[in-house]
Amino acid sequence: MKVFVLAGDEVLRLMTTRRGLLSIAGFVLIWAAVLIYFIMPAASFYRNASESGMLELLFPNFQFFYADLWPTPELTIFWIVSLYILPLLAITTAADQTASDRSRGTLRYLVLRCSRLEIYFGRYLGQVVVLLSVTLVTLGSVLAIVAVNSTEQLAPAIARAPVIVVNMMLVLAPYIALMALVSVLARTPRQATLFAVILWISVSIVISYVRSAYPELSVLDWVLPGSQVGQLRALSDWQMLKFAPIPLVHTAVLLSIGAFFMWRRDL
Repeated sequence: MKVFVLAGDEVLRLMTTRRGLLSIAGFVLIWAAVLIYFIMPAASFYRNASESGMLELLFPNFQFFYADLWPTPELTIFWIVSLYILPLLAITTAADQTASDRSRGTLRYLVLRCSRLEIYFGRYLGQVVVLLSVTLVTLGSVLAIVAVNSTEQLAPAIARAPVIVVNMMLVLAPYIALMALVSVLARTPRQATLFAVILWISVSIVISYVRSAYPELSVLDWVLPGSQVGQLRALSDWQMLKFAPIPLVHTAVLLSIGAFFMWRRDL
């Protein structure tokens, strides 16, 4: 029960603190720019070019939009864009799960009422709720554009919405878990983000070296969070869940490591 209370506090902290409100305002501006200057023009171009036959003439091998997989161009472009933008947002917004509290010394007071692991998992769950809300809001904005541009395609687009939400949360879960881990090790959100970048680059270099020395170890291609994104772009509907074990394993491993450090480290 305390885990859910802490998760709710994490969401409220985003809504009531200056840093949280600035993060929300910054993302709203960025998403509005992406929506107005990229998704809408690209969808309009694709729809017009496809109807006139110019798309096949200009780009005979064009596969970026995977138009046959989604009901509308807007939904297709949103899915591809969100696969790259929302993980970056997760890295920035989830960087302060426990770092600032450790620096201020407030973790020592929190552990008087709940355990370290309750704090750790409560903060993680709170960030999951935050990113779920962001996913729903951004998807809702795209569905609103679909309603304006192509009303007859709105119902099929809404029917695919649960597929996008579930799979996007599977993509985001390991990134939030990574930030939960580095937030335990850091004393500030900026330091946590720096740790995440260093860890990512270091693991990437090691994987590249080992992979070049031992090409048969293809399993290393799935070590980093988000390694399944390239495959998800070419899929739609619930068939995307065949890659669900990858992010679930990433999340479990990262959360377990972070929980160990949270349990052992001095507050």
